[in-house]
Amino acid sequence: MMLALGLFLGILAFGYLLTAYLAVQRARNDKVPQPPQRLAPVTVLKPLCGAEPGLEQALESLCGQCDSSVQIVFGVQDPADPALPIARALAARYPALDIAIVVDSSRHGHSAKVSNLINMMRAARHEYLVLADSDVHVPAGYLAGVCGPLADPTVGIVTCLYRGRPGRSSGAAGVCSELAALFVNDWFMPSVRVASWLGSRAFAFGATIALRRAVLKDIGGFAAIADQLADDYRLGELTRRRGLRTVLSSVVVETTLDEPGWRALMQHETRWLRTIRAVRPAGYATLWVTFSLPVAVLGYALAGGGPAALAILIATATARVMLHFAAGAPGPGRIESWRRLWLLPVSDVLGFALWCWGFATREVQWRHARYRVARDGSARPVT
Repeated sequence: MMLALGLFLGILAFGYLLTAYLAVQRARNDKVPQPPQRLAPVTVLKPLCGAEPGLEQALESLCGQCDSSVQIVFGVQDPADPALPIARALAARYPALDIAIVVDSSRHGHSAKVSNLINMMRAARHEYLVLADSDVHVPAGYLAGVCGPLADPTVGIVTCLYRGRPGRSSGAAGVCSELAALFVNDWFMPSVRVASWLGSRAFAFGATIALRRAVLKDIGGFAAIADQLADDYRLGELTRRRGLRTVLSSVVVETTLDEPGWRALMQHETRWLRTIRAVRPAGYATLWVTFSLPVAVLGYALAGGGPAALAILIATATARVMLHFAAGAPGPGRIESWRRLWLLPVSDVLGFALWCWGFATREVQWRHARYRVARDGSARPVT
Protein backbone atom coordinates (compact mmCIF):
# COMPACT_ATOMS: atom_id res chain seq x y z
CA MET A 1 0.00 0.00 0.00
CA MET A 2 2.72 2.49 0.98
CA LEU A 3 4.73 1.56 -2.09
CA ALA A 4 1.77 2.29 -4.37
CA LEU A 5 1.07 5.58 -2.59
CA GLY A 6 4.70 6.67 -2.82
CA LEU A 7 4.92 5.88 -6.54
CA PHE A 8 1.60 7.63 -7.13
CA LEU A 9 2.84 10.82 -5.45
CA GLY A 10 6.06 10.74 -7.45
CA ILE A 11 4.20 10.26 -10.73
CA LEU A 12 1.84 13.14 -9.88
CA ALA A 13 4.76 15.44 -9.11
CA PHE A 14 6.53 14.53 -12.34
CA GLY A 15 3.31 14.83 -14.34
CA TYR A 16 2.64 18.34 -13.04
CA LEU A 17 6.18 19.53 -13.80
CA LEU A 18 6.01 18.11 -17.31
CA THR A 19 2.65 19.80 -17.89
CA ALA A 20 3.99 23.10 -16.51
CA TYR A 21 7.08 22.89 -18.72
CA LEU A 22 4.96 22.28 -21.83
CA ALA A 23 2.58 25.12 -20.89
CA VAL A 24 5.46 27.57 -20.44
CA GLN A 25 7.08 26.48 -23.71
CA ARG A 26 3.75 26.80 -25.50
CA ALA A 27 3.36 30.37 -24.23
CA ARG A 28 6.90 31.20 -25.41
CA ASN A 29 6.13 29.88 -28.89
CA ASP A 30 2.72 31.51 -29.27
CA LYS A 31 2.51 34.16 -31.95
CA VAL A 32 2.18 37.61 -30.44
CA PRO A 33 -0.92 39.39 -31.83
CA GLN A 34 -0.15 42.53 -33.75
CA PRO A 35 -1.14 45.59 -31.69
CA PRO A 36 -3.39 48.21 -33.32
CA GLN A 37 -1.70 50.82 -35.46
CA ARG A 38 -3.31 53.63 -33.46
CA LEU A 39 -3.66 53.46 -29.69
CA ALA A 40 -7.02 54.64 -28.38
CA PRO A 41 -6.73 57.35 -25.70
CA VAL A 42 -5.95 55.63 -22.40
CA THR A 43 -5.54 56.67 -18.76
CA VAL A 44 -2.93 54.76 -16.76
CA LEU A 45 -3.59 54.71 -13.02
CA LYS A 46 -0.48 54.29 -10.86
CA PRO A 47 -1.30 54.17 -7.13
CA LEU A 48 1.87 54.90 -5.14
CA CYS A 49 2.82 54.17 -1.54
CA GLY A 50 6.41 54.61 -0.44
CA ALA A 51 9.66 54.87 -2.38
CA GLU A 52 10.09 51.19 -3.20
CA PRO A 53 13.44 50.00 -4.61
CA GLY A 54 13.59 50.78 -8.33
CA LEU A 55 10.41 52.89 -8.22
CA GLU A 56 11.73 55.72 -10.39
CA GLN A 57 13.06 53.31 -13.04
CA ALA A 58 9.75 51.42 -13.06
CA LEU A 59 7.68 54.58 -13.56
CA GLU A 60 10.07 55.91 -16.19
CA SER A 61 9.76 52.66 -18.18
CA LEU A 62 6.14 53.72 -18.73
CA CYS A 63 6.73 57.44 -19.26
CA GLY A 64 9.39 56.76 -21.87
CA GLN A 65 6.90 55.13 -24.28
CA CYS A 66 3.86 57.39 -23.83
CA ASP A 67 2.60 60.11 -26.14
CA SER A 68 -0.18 62.69 -26.21
CA SER A 69 -2.90 59.99 -26.38
CA VAL A 70 -1.91 58.68 -22.92
CA GLN A 71 -2.77 60.22 -19.58
CA ILE A 72 -0.82 59.06 -16.53
CA VAL A 73 -2.32 59.56 -13.08
CA PHE A 74 -0.06 59.13 -10.05
CA GLY A 75 -1.81 59.00 -6.71
CA VAL A 76 -0.70 59.10 -3.06
CA GLN A 77 -2.71 59.37 0.15
CA ASP A 78 -0.07 60.91 2.37
CA PRO A 79 1.32 64.36 1.44
CA ALA A 80 4.61 63.26 3.04
CA ASP A 81 4.82 60.04 0.98
CA PRO A 82 8.41 59.71 -0.35
CA ALA A 83 6.99 58.55 -3.70
CA LEU A 84 5.51 62.00 -4.28
CA PRO A 85 8.80 63.79 -5.09
CA ILE A 86 9.64 61.01 -7.55
CA ALA A 87 6.29 61.47 -9.33
CA ARG A 88 6.77 65.24 -9.47
CA ALA A 89 10.30 64.85 -10.82
CA LEU A 90 9.01 62.62 -13.63
CA ALA A 91 6.28 65.13 -14.48
CA ALA A 92 8.95 67.81 -14.78
CA ARG A 93 11.20 65.52 -16.84
CA TYR A 94 8.41 64.76 -19.33
CA PRO A 95 6.58 68.10 -19.75
CA ALA A 96 4.98 66.98 -23.03
CA LEU A 97 3.12 64.15 -21.32
CA ASP A 98 -0.33 64.46 -19.73
CA ILE A 99 0.61 63.61 -16.12
CA ALA A 100 -1.76 64.27 -13.23
CA ILE A 101 -0.76 63.86 -9.58
CA VAL A 102 -3.50 63.28 -7.00
CA VAL A 103 -2.82 63.74 -3.29
CA ASP A 104 -5.90 62.74 -1.32
CA SER A 105 -6.09 61.04 2.10
CA SER A 106 -9.79 60.11 1.83
CA ARG A 107 -10.54 56.49 2.77
CA HIS A 108 -13.34 54.48 1.17
CA GLY A 109 -12.89 51.06 2.75
CA HIS A 110 -10.25 48.86 4.35
CA SER A 111 -8.03 48.70 1.26
CA ALA A 112 -5.66 51.66 1.09
CA LYS A 113 -4.78 50.83 -2.52
CA VAL A 114 -8.42 50.83 -3.67
CA SER A 115 -9.09 54.03 -1.72
CA ASN A 116 -6.21 55.58 -3.63
CA LEU A 117 -7.70 54.40 -6.95
CA ILE A 118 -11.12 55.84 -6.08
CA ASN A 119 -9.50 59.20 -5.36
CA MET A 120 -7.46 59.04 -8.57
CA MET A 121 -10.48 58.30 -10.78
CA ARG A 122 -11.63 61.90 -10.40
CA ALA A 123 -8.65 62.92 -12.54
CA ALA A 124 -9.03 60.15 -15.16
CA ARG A 125 -10.19 61.47 -18.55
CA HIS A 126 -10.26 58.54 -20.99
CA GLU A 127 -12.49 55.55 -21.70
CA TYR A 128 -9.69 52.98 -21.65
CA LEU A 129 -8.17 52.47 -18.18
CA VAL A 130 -4.98 50.63 -17.27
CA LEU A 131 -4.26 49.89 -13.60
CA ALA A 132 -0.68 48.91 -12.82
CA ASP A 133 1.26 48.39 -9.62
CA SER A 134 3.86 51.04 -8.91
CA ASP A 135 6.89 48.71 -9.07
CA VAL A 136 6.11 47.27 -12.51
CA HIS A 137 8.73 47.66 -15.26
CA VAL A 138 7.01 47.56 -18.66
CA PRO A 139 8.45 46.54 -22.06
CA ALA A 140 8.19 48.46 -25.33
CA GLY A 141 4.72 48.28 -26.87
CA TYR A 142 3.18 47.62 -23.46
CA LEU A 143 0.09 49.83 -23.74
CA ALA A 144 -0.75 48.77 -27.27
CA GLY A 145 -0.41 45.12 -26.24
CA VAL A 146 -2.67 45.28 -23.21
CA CYS A 147 -5.26 47.70 -24.65
CA GLY A 148 -5.66 46.08 -28.08
CA PRO A 149 -8.13 43.35 -26.96
CA LEU A 150 -10.43 45.97 -25.39
CA ALA A 151 -11.68 46.85 -28.88
CA ASP A 152 -13.68 43.58 -28.63
CA PRO A 153 -16.90 44.38 -26.69
CA THR A 154 -17.00 40.82 -25.29
CA VAL A 155 -13.76 41.43 -23.38
CA GLY A 156 -14.13 42.56 -19.78
CA ILE A 157 -10.53 42.89 -18.65
CA VAL A 158 -7.07 42.25 -20.00
CA THR A 159 -4.38 41.20 -17.55
CA CYS A 160 -0.78 40.13 -17.87
CA LEU A 161 1.71 38.00 -16.01
CA TYR A 162 4.77 39.39 -14.30
CA ARG A 163 8.29 38.12 -13.82
CA GLY A 164 10.15 38.70 -10.56
CA ARG A 165 13.39 40.68 -10.68
CA PRO A 166 15.44 40.25 -7.46
CA GLY A 167 16.85 43.39 -5.91
CA ARG A 168 20.54 44.08 -5.58
CA SER A 169 20.84 43.31 -1.88
CA SER A 170 23.63 41.08 -0.63
CA GLY A 171 23.90 38.54 2.16
CA ALA A 172 20.71 37.12 3.65
CA ALA A 173 18.61 39.86 2.02
CA GLY A 174 20.03 38.92 -1.37
CA VAL A 175 19.18 35.23 -0.86
CA CYS A 176 15.66 36.14 0.27
CA SER A 177 15.16 38.35 -2.81
CA GLU A 178 16.34 35.49 -5.05
CA LEU A 179 13.87 33.12 -3.35
CA ALA A 180 11.05 35.63 -3.81
CA ALA A 181 11.87 35.79 -7.53
CA LEU A 182 11.88 31.98 -7.76
CA PHE A 183 8.48 31.88 -6.04
CA VAL A 184 7.08 34.15 -8.75
CA ASN A 185 8.96 32.84 -11.78
CA ASP A 186 9.13 29.10 -11.09
CA TRP A 187 5.93 28.54 -9.14
CA PHE A 188 3.38 31.29 -9.73
CA MET A 189 3.90 31.94 -13.45
CA PRO A 190 3.94 28.25 -14.50
CA SER A 191 0.83 27.50 -12.42
CA VAL A 192 -1.04 30.28 -14.23
CA ARG A 193 0.23 29.01 -17.58
CA VAL A 194 -1.11 25.53 -16.74
CA ALA A 195 -4.49 26.92 -15.68
CA SER A 196 -4.69 29.04 -18.83
CA TRP A 197 -3.72 26.08 -21.05
CA LEU A 198 -6.49 24.02 -19.44
CA GLY A 199 -9.02 26.75 -20.25
CA SER A 200 -9.33 28.65 -16.96
CA ARG A 201 -9.60 32.44 -16.99
CA ALA A 202 -10.37 32.83 -13.29
CA PHE A 203 -7.53 35.26 -12.65
CA ALA A 204 -6.50 38.90 -12.78
CA PHE A 205 -3.21 40.37 -11.60
CA GLY A 206 -2.48 43.78 -10.13
CA ALA A 207 0.67 44.01 -12.22
CA THR A 208 -1.64 45.14 -15.03
CA ILE A 209 -5.39 45.24 -15.54
CA ALA A 210 -6.87 47.01 -18.56
CA LEU A 211 -10.60 47.64 -18.89
CA ARG A 212 -13.12 50.11 -20.28
CA ARG A 213 -14.57 52.81 -18.03
CA ALA A 214 -18.09 51.66 -18.92
CA VAL A 215 -17.33 48.14 -17.68
CA LEU A 216 -15.91 49.50 -14.41
CA LYS A 217 -19.05 51.60 -13.91
CA ASP A 218 -21.29 48.61 -14.66
CA ILE A 219 -19.74 46.50 -11.89
CA GLY A 220 -20.07 49.28 -9.33
CA GLY A 221 -16.74 51.03 -9.76
CA PHE A 222 -13.78 50.56 -7.47
CA ALA A 223 -16.13 50.92 -4.50
CA ALA A 224 -17.26 47.34 -5.19
CA ILE A 225 -13.81 46.04 -4.20
CA ALA A 226 -12.96 48.59 -1.48
CA ASP A 227 -12.69 45.94 1.27
CA GLN A 228 -11.11 43.16 -0.77
CA LEU A 229 -7.61 41.82 -0.12
CA ALA A 230 -7.49 40.29 -3.61
CA ASP A 231 -8.91 43.40 -5.27
CA ASP A 232 -7.42 42.44 -8.63
CA TYR A 233 -9.01 38.97 -8.62
CA ARG A 234 -12.40 40.36 -7.59
CA LEU A 235 -12.28 42.95 -10.33
CA GLY A 236 -11.90 40.18 -12.89
CA GLU A 237 -14.55 38.06 -11.19
CA LEU A 238 -17.12 40.86 -11.27
CA THR A 239 -16.60 41.40 -15.00
CA ARG A 240 -16.91 37.66 -15.68
CA ARG A 241 -20.22 37.66 -13.82
CA ARG A 242 -21.43 40.14 -16.46
CA GLY A 243 -20.64 37.54 -19.13
CA LEU A 244 -17.45 39.29 -20.26
CA ARG A 245 -14.19 37.52 -21.06
CA THR A 246 -10.84 37.80 -19.32
CA VAL A 247 -7.86 37.93 -21.70
CA LEU A 248 -4.36 36.93 -20.61
CA SER A 249 -2.10 39.23 -22.60
CA SER A 250 1.09 38.02 -24.27
CA VAL A 251 2.83 40.99 -22.62
CA VAL A 252 4.92 40.04 -19.57
CA VAL A 253 6.06 42.79 -17.21
CA GLU A 254 8.67 42.71 -14.46
CA THR A 255 8.48 43.63 -10.80
CA THR A 256 11.36 44.26 -8.40
CA LEU A 257 11.47 41.97 -5.36
CA ASP A 258 13.74 43.30 -2.65
CA GLU A 259 13.24 41.37 0.58
CA PRO A 260 15.07 42.75 3.64
CA GLY A 261 15.16 39.37 5.37
CA TRP A 262 13.57 36.00 6.07
CA ARG A 263 10.68 37.38 8.09
CA ALA A 264 9.59 39.73 5.31
CA LEU A 265 9.95 36.95 2.70
CA MET A 266 7.75 34.55 4.67
CA GLN A 267 5.17 37.26 5.36
CA HIS A 268 4.92 38.12 1.66
CA GLU A 269 4.67 34.52 0.46
CA THR A 270 2.16 33.68 3.19
CA ARG A 271 0.04 36.67 2.15
CA TRP A 272 0.10 35.55 -1.49
CA LEU A 273 -0.86 32.00 -0.55
CA ARG A 274 -3.61 32.98 1.89
CA THR A 275 -5.00 35.36 -0.69
CA ILE A 276 -5.34 32.40 -3.08
CA ARG A 277 -6.95 30.37 -0.29
CA ALA A 278 -9.45 33.18 0.35
CA VAL A 279 -10.64 33.53 -3.25
CA ARG A 280 -10.29 29.91 -4.41
CA PRO A 281 -10.34 27.56 -1.41
CA ALA A 282 -10.91 24.38 -3.42
CA GLY A 283 -8.08 25.24 -5.82
CA TYR A 284 -5.78 26.09 -2.91
CA ALA A 285 -6.30 22.62 -1.43
CA THR A 286 -4.90 21.03 -4.60
CA LEU A 287 -1.78 23.21 -4.80
CA TRP A 288 0.37 20.72 -2.90
CA VAL A 289 1.24 18.96 -6.15
CA THR A 290 2.77 22.16 -7.57
CA PHE A 291 5.56 21.97 -4.95
CA SER A 292 6.86 18.99 -6.83
CA LEU A 293 10.34 18.38 -5.38
CA PRO A 294 9.23 17.88 -1.75
CA VAL A 295 6.23 15.86 -2.95
CA ALA A 296 8.53 13.60 -5.00
CA VAL A 297 10.92 13.16 -2.06
CA LEU A 298 7.96 12.28 0.16
CA GLY A 299 6.82 9.75 -2.43
CA TYR A 300 10.31 8.24 -2.58
CA ALA A 301 10.37 7.90 1.22
CA LEU A 302 6.91 6.33 1.37
CA ALA A 303 7.87 3.87 -1.36
CA GLY A 304 10.88 2.80 0.71
CA GLY A 305 13.33 3.58 -2.08
CA GLY A 306 13.84 1.03 -4.80
CA PRO A 307 14.68 1.39 -8.51
CA ALA A 308 11.23 2.56 -9.62
CA ALA A 309 10.92 5.23 -6.92
CA LEU A 310 14.47 6.43 -7.56
CA ALA A 311 13.84 6.68 -11.31
CA ILE A 312 10.71 8.77 -10.70
CA LEU A 313 12.59 11.03 -8.27
CA ILE A 314 15.42 11.60 -10.77
CA ALA A 315 12.91 12.29 -13.56
CA THR A 316 11.07 14.80 -11.34
CA ALA A 317 14.30 16.60 -10.40
CA THR A 318 15.27 16.78 -14.08
CA ALA A 319 11.86 18.16 -15.04
CA ARG A 320 12.15 20.74 -12.24
CA VAL A 321 15.44 22.02 -13.66
CA MET A 322 13.94 22.11 -17.16
CA LEU A 323 11.00 24.18 -15.90
CA HIS A 324 13.39 26.56 -14.14
CA PHE A 325 15.24 27.34 -17.37
CA ALA A 326 12.04 27.53 -19.43
CA ALA A 327 10.45 30.00 -16.98
CA GLY A 328 13.55 32.20 -16.66
CA ALA A 329 14.08 35.45 -18.49
CA PRO A 330 15.59 35.04 -22.00
CA GLY A 331 19.02 36.32 -22.98
CA PRO A 332 21.25 37.33 -20.05
CA GLY A 333 18.68 35.79 -17.71
CA ARG A 334 20.09 32.38 -18.63
CA ILE A 335 23.21 33.11 -16.61
CA GLU A 336 21.06 34.03 -13.62
CA SER A 337 19.11 30.77 -14.02
CA TRP A 338 22.33 28.75 -13.72
CA ARG A 339 23.36 30.73 -10.65
CA ARG A 340 20.06 30.04 -8.88
CA LEU A 341 20.04 26.27 -9.36
CA TRP A 342 21.13 25.55 -5.79
CA LEU A 343 18.14 27.51 -4.49
CA LEU A 344 15.51 25.35 -6.23
CA PRO A 345 15.07 22.79 -3.41
CA VAL A 346 15.13 25.59 -0.82
CA SER A 347 12.42 27.48 -2.70
CA ASP A 348 10.21 24.43 -3.15
CA VAL A 349 10.49 23.23 0.46
CA LEU A 350 9.83 26.74 1.79
CA GLY A 351 6.83 27.15 -0.52
CA PHE A 352 5.40 23.78 0.52
CA ALA A 353 5.86 24.59 4.22
CA LEU A 354 4.16 27.97 3.84
CA TRP A 355 1.34 26.37 1.85
CA CYS A 356 0.73 24.07 4.83
CA TRP A 357 0.95 27.05 7.20
CA GLY A 358 -1.60 28.83 5.02
CA PHE A 359 -4.32 26.61 6.52
CA ALA A 360 -3.48 27.65 10.09
CA THR A 361 -5.14 31.09 10.24
CA ARG A 362 -6.70 33.71 7.98
CA GLU A 363 -4.41 36.54 9.07
CA VAL A 364 -1.93 38.25 6.74
CA GLN A 365 0.60 41.06 7.00
CA TRP A 366 0.15 43.86 4.45
CA ARG A 367 2.77 46.60 4.66
CA HIS A 368 2.62 47.84 8.29
CA ALA A 369 -0.81 46.44 9.18
CA ARG A 370 -2.23 43.02 9.93
CA TYR A 371 -5.54 41.89 8.41
CA ARG A 372 -7.93 39.00 8.85
CA VAL A 373 -9.34 37.66 5.58
CA ALA A 374 -13.00 36.63 5.56
CA ARG A 375 -14.40 33.82 3.44
CA ASP A 376 -15.64 36.33 0.86
CA GLY A 377 -12.10 37.70 0.40
CA SER A 378 -12.71 40.92 2.32
CA ALA A 379 -9.98 41.98 4.74
CA ARG A 380 -10.38 43.79 8.03
CA PRO A 381 -7.56 45.17 10.19
CA VAL A 382 -6.65 43.13 13.25
CA THR A 383 -6.73 45.41 16.30
